[in-house]
Amino acid sequence: MSQGLGRPLDILMQEGGSSISPFRWEGGVLYLLDQRRLPDEEKWLSFTNAGDVAGAIKDMVVRGAPAIGIAAAFGLALEAARLEAAPSFIDLWEDACSLMLRARPTAVNLRWAVERMQAAACLNRKAPSSLAGILEKEAVSIWIEDISANIAMGRHGAALLPDTVRVLTHCNAGALATGGYGTALGVIRAAVKMGKRIEVFADETRPWLQGARLTAWELVKERIPATLIADSAAGLFMRKGLVDAVVVGADRIAANGDVANKIGTYTLSELARANGVPFYVAAPVSTIDSGCLSGDDIPIEERCGDEIVFMGGRRLAAKGVKAENPVFDVTPNALISGIVTEKGVLSPPYGPAIKACLSGDQRHPCFIALD
Repeated sequence: MSQGLGRPLDILMQEGGSSISPFRWEGGVLYLLDQRRLPDEEKWLSFTNAGDVAGAIKDMVVRGAPAIGIAAAFGLALEAARLEAAPSFIDLWEDACSLMLRARPTAVNLRWAVERMQAAACLNRKAPSSLAGILEKEAVSIWIEDISANIAMGRHGAALLPDTVRVLTHCNAGALATGGYGTALGVIRAAVKMGKRIEVFADETRPWLQGARLTAWELVKERIPATLIADSAAGLFMRKGLVDAVVVGADRIAANGDVANKIGTYTLSELARANGVPFYVAAPVSTIDSGCLSGDDIPIEERCGDEIVFMGGRRLAAKGVKAENPVFDVTPNALISGIVTEKGVLSPPYGPAIKACLSGDQRHPCFIALD
């Protein structure tokens, strides 16, 4: 496998003015920033096969729908290099694809990335000796495309915000959840770059505290004014008129515009509606699942209840209590003011807007291609 390939990070810095990314790709080894240890420690873990990458996705070393897809692509490139001399290469590699797909079910970018890698492999089945290099290039392309999409998405979303604005975010939809720059936080980064005066309220986001640990870390690192609030305080801040817009990411968008995102997002959308606050979703087109007709068809991942019973190894709840831990919910399309993609901004009704976006039909009034 080739050495370095630092171009994605160069693009991130030169075009986005940011250096934060959860990935490094050096000497045929994938390095992931262990997000479980942030903000206390910035520790990089190395990976050389698909099974370990799938484990890292499942164990939340890397998280966020676009980042999961990129990690999966590199995991499959690593597996191709590992199996290059195996007599049953394709069968073993397809087993790795199946393993990767089971890592986390809600994020559609995972399936999208695996299918794209499978398509690249299929085109080159007659030359297995060169597959490792071909799949490495495909994984790097997926990473670069995500960074470029985030930067474009940021410009589109920032155009929706007033010159002075207070934005509420949920979970972490920043550089750490993507190849770099971010979706929801990409909108915020772009607004700052445009010279807009922006202040961010970051929900803590239980149970993994991605807002407190990750979003706050990114914003402090970029010197963007930020205030951390408890999840349950969001309604009060909206009612007091302290929030001008809510901007969140997405793990899957159905064909009708229903959006699956981190648990608590639906609650925020109802609070935004009740208080007249615009509610925007920022996500790449790869997050749209056109085969999923509505949010009712989106699988909702449920994780171990211990994640809400314990925090930092310390028990918070009474022994013997039952715990349920769904980690996503679905926001109905009627509660969404706009869906920001790298291709432009979608507005209601979302079914036709999504079709226009996917087909490139810039004439449709519900799909505004801003470039």
